[in-house]
Amino acid sequence: MSDDDDLDLRSLDDDELVAQMHDDLYDGLKDEVVEGVEILLERKWAPYKVLTEALVEGMRIVGIDFRDGILFVPEVLLAANSMKAGMAILRPLLAETGAPKMGKMVIGTVKGDIHDIGKNLVSMMLEGAGFEVIDLGINNPVENYLDALEEHQPDILGMSALLTTTMPYMKVVIDTLKEKGIRDDYVVLVGGAPLNEAFADAIGADAYCRDAAVAVETAKDYMARRHNQADHGSAAAV
Repeated sequence: MSDDDDLDLRSLDDDELVAQMHDDLYDGLKDEVVEGVEILLERKWAPYKVLTEALVEGMRIVGIDFRDGILFVPEVLLAANSMKAGMAILRPLLAETGAPKMGKMVIGTVKGDIHDIGKNLVSMMLEGAGFEVIDLGINNPVENYLDALEEHQPDILGMSALLTTTMPYMKVVIDTLKEKGIRDDYVVLVGGAPLNEAFADAIGADAYCRDAAVAVETAKDYMARRHNQADHGSAAAV
């Protein structure tokens, strides 16, 4: 840490600064990440370029090492919190410039369940990958999901559960979407320690995400497919 204290970020050229920001993000150094974002903006970098090249790329590296077991949840949470601090500066600027988003996701822990570390990690890493994330928090009845889907019109609905007793509630939500004829409007991703692919298939979810790194890859994958379908003429789907 003392080396970083001695390092003057302003003395670095753009490439060195971005590389240093990746390191600082990896190490969860929030103040340094914020300073890096401010310096790049002062150097007339577009907000979207700062987001993608400094923050998103930094979190991509974190995600790979998380997936491979090199980093663990506490370290990834620190990295994600650092990214959020940088995002707080960029978000209003991105809104002004109409920067493209990867996609939009509504996520929440299901009714009866108050566990949220995994969900928070997914939210932060998806935000770090360029998604807009609406986090509903914990203990969500089906009405909360329906209201959020109507209000925010997301591409993806994410549900989390850590208790075997609350897992079946995911099916309640999906069945309600089917009853209302809107199930096919959303990609439904589910996750949580006791879940598996067989359970996700059984309740009619699109995919089971083992951890936050998988959730990001899966969400990106579905968005890429959606864009490809749109490119091939979406008139038939309307």
